[in-house]
Amino acid sequence: MPWMQIVVWIVTALIQYALAPKPPQPQAAELKDFDAPTADEGRPVPVVFGTVLVQSANVVWYGDLRTTPIKSKGGKK
Repeated sequence: MPWMQIVVWIVTALIQYALAPKPPQPQAAELKDFDAPTADEGRPVPVVFGTVLVQSANVVWYGDLRTTPIKSKGGKK
């Protein structure tokens, strides 16, 4: 009789594993996902006093932003 309980336990575990919801695959971050400063003409420039975190700041120049795809896989040789 204990063998029957083990078989039932294994079958229910397999059914539970098969019916479990699969998590979605995460998407790779893109340049547009980051909140980097912009340089838009005609956009108001906020005047702040003291130390303040300014969201989406408007600046004249902010480096050379570009994305480079990773073409090689890491890990074991």
